Amino acid sequence: MSIEEIKRKKLEELQSRMMDDSNPQIQEELKMQQQIEMLENIAKQHLTKEAIQRYGNLRLAHQEKAIQVITLIVQAAQAGQLKEKIDDAKFKKLLKQLDTPKKEFKLRKV
Repeated sequence: MSIEEIKRKKLEELQSRMMDDSNPQIQEELKMQQQIEMLENIAKQHLTKEAIQRYGNLRLAHQEKAIQVITLIVQAAQAGQLKEKIDDAKFKKLLKQLDTPKKEFKLRKV
């Protein structure tokens, strides 16, 4: 079973729950899932096969960071800044740019 099939089943499950319950939380979750899926579809057009695989791994491990990087890619695409597809190396650079620098501490023995 592919990731796409799993996403579709989960989306269908959320939609059926939404029909059963008019729970606002479920409706909001469904809207969020649809927006993320739309962003993914747009961004994947600008990624190479290897970068798409890396994105899939990232999404499984760090969903929030995956959404951030996809948002950056879509924004760059809409602004016309992408001249060519993003390969794995460029995707790694984007991820490093998202990482906040960590403070280094120096320990001294007294």
